[in-house]
Amino acid sequence: MPSIVERKSPSDMRQVGISGLRAAFNLLNKWDCTAEQAQAILRLPKATYYKYRNDPDCARLDKDQLTRISYLLNIHQALRIVFENPDNVYGFMSKRNHNPYFHGRTPLEAIETGDFGALYETFKRIDTLRGGLW
Repeated sequence: MPSIVERKSPSDMRQVGISGLRAAFNLLNKWDCTAEQAQAILRLPKATYYKYRNDPDCARLDKDQLTRISYLLNIHQALRIVFENPDNVYGFMSKRNHNPYFHGRTPLEAIETGDFGALYETFKRIDTLRGGLW
């Protein structure tokens, strides 16, 4: 049986990506990310970042960018499960973390490198807070 993704048309998948991009922009804004941090996290060149910020409907996202957006939205979902207070939900990414992976960095500092592995590792550790098993 084909997955939901396999049954969607390319046009439908593009709309899903655009919706995800809008949500990611809003989330990164609530995390108080700078434009430079958001560009690195989403792997968007500067001109493209501003073009998509101003007109998300023109976005053409590759698989890596869609996966990055998915990780961001899943991080947010995990934080919403763990915390009831919006200050914690949105502030967690900017709080120093002394767990072994972060070594005193904030989760945002880890993912702002733009390294896909850092985004994955950050997601994995936050997902564990909600009881996700890896």
